[in-house]
Amino acid sequence: MTTSPKEAAADVKPTRKLSVKNMSAFGIGDTAGAFLSMAWGVTLLFYYQQVIGVDAALVGTAIFIATLIDAISDPLVGAWSDRINTKWGRRHPMLLISTIPLGISFALLFMPPEGMNDTQGFIWLTVFAVLVRFSWTFYQIPHLSLGAELIQTFEDRTKIFAYSAFIQAMSVAVAYGLITAYFFRTTEDYDPGFLNPAGYPQMAISFAFVMVLAIVACTLGTKDQIPYLRQSDPTSRFSLSTVFTEMWSVLKNSSFRAVFLGTLFASVIAGIESAFTPFLGIHFWGFQTEDLAYLVYVGLFGFPITFYLTPRIVRYLGRRMAVVVPLTLWTLAINIPISMRLLDAPWFPSNESIWVLVIFIAYSYVGALCAPLIGSSVNSMLADIADENELETGVRREGVIYAFRTFTNKVTSSIGILIGGFLLKYIEFPEAATRGSLSDDMVWNVGFIAGPATSIFTLGALGFYFFYRIDRKRHEEILEALAKRKSQEQLRGQ
Repeated sequence: MTTSPKEAAADVKPTRKLSVKNMSAFGIGDTAGAFLSMAWGVTLLFYYQQVIGVDAALVGTAIFIATLIDAISDPLVGAWSDRINTKWGRRHPMLLISTIPLGISFALLFMPPEGMNDTQGFIWLTVFAVLVRFSWTFYQIPHLSLGAELIQTFEDRTKIFAYSAFIQAMSVAVAYGLITAYFFRTTEDYDPGFLNPAGYPQMAISFAFVMVLAIVACTLGTKDQIPYLRQSDPTSRFSLSTVFTEMWSVLKNSSFRAVFLGTLFASVIAGIESAFTPFLGIHFWGFQTEDLAYLVYVGLFGFPITFYLTPRIVRYLGRRMAVVVPLTLWTLAINIPISMRLLDAPWFPSNESIWVLVIFIAYSYVGALCAPLIGSSVNSMLADIADENELETGVRREGVIYAFRTFTNKVTSSIGILIGGFLLKYIEFPEAATRGSLSDDMVWNVGFIAGPATSIFTLGALGFYFFYRIDRKRHEEILEALAKRKSQEQLRGQ
């Protein structure tokens, strides 16, 4: 007798339908990541280089060291999470453990003592950046793994990660709005507002509170699903040799390699562009920090549309093209206006024109449409890979698989920030630079770095994503095979 895909999914674990409350609670967990990523990517390099006065290359190096140490811990935390056996399951205890160290270390990261020299600033930044990233790992890996466990079917998996991407994207908009329009608004003394040192500890304490609250809400909001989640194998023991064996097993999966390498290249450019966001907006386009806050409204109007369209786009294009198409559109939208300004196109408006802000809002809107679709599709890809890997090896390894993803994001985005720091040093970008104070050559260099010079990494990402092979038909075959295997195991156990 042939088992249908739906029956296969049901046989893998007791049937249940996630409520909107469950999916929303899971998505709220990504609010923490949104607030962390905005503070980390948009303000950290600027704060330590422009406000504290630490050498830009040292700042980039400190962030790279912290993220590299954190990334190395990802597979270890993932493998450990796969083996935890408590009445709260494998994932939920680690979610709660992360809250206090994450909140405290994040706040202190933006509250260094006054009067530090380069060496002292480098040490402070490195220590607390390591603590922030390591604490975040204890939340992020189990949280991503939880998403793969909550739902098994192809379409429902797309739906839960669409919820997650939607809430994360809206949270990014809110966090970015608070940064640009509230904590660092332009004043007579500080133009741009990012130069105001008083805004950073205020932002840090507020964001730390939001992150802790979001993690607790996610944990408690999905607690009722623990009985349905997979439990760890009591015979499986944690060891470094086992971790490396599992990592190698996952790497042998061709679809995983495609997503892993594609995300690696995409994350490098994301790291560089994130670090250059305030430099590009303020010095290349000539905006005040309040002008950058228009991105909030872009997000509020763009993300709900993507949330509605994501399941339909994935159903029509498939997961692979649901990453390739928006990534291509996003890259073109960013680079076309920057390139027009770099080439000094006679028809392109000057910075004094309102049309520059309109163009900026337009290409940011394209990003607001594309980013959640890419993120939810990649997460769904990895969840499907976890099913295929279980079929190939007989073991569930969501923790290890998502640890690879976060490892890639962290290492390459930190490489992006490292590159950004060294590029700022290379072009001799001045400290505490006010809006309109840079030479034309310096402004041109900022635009070239943030635009065409780094977009080459997008081509690498697109090339690798094309090698992803798990479509809907293949996933249904995987679920059917898993169900047959479980049925045979149950018969042997009788």
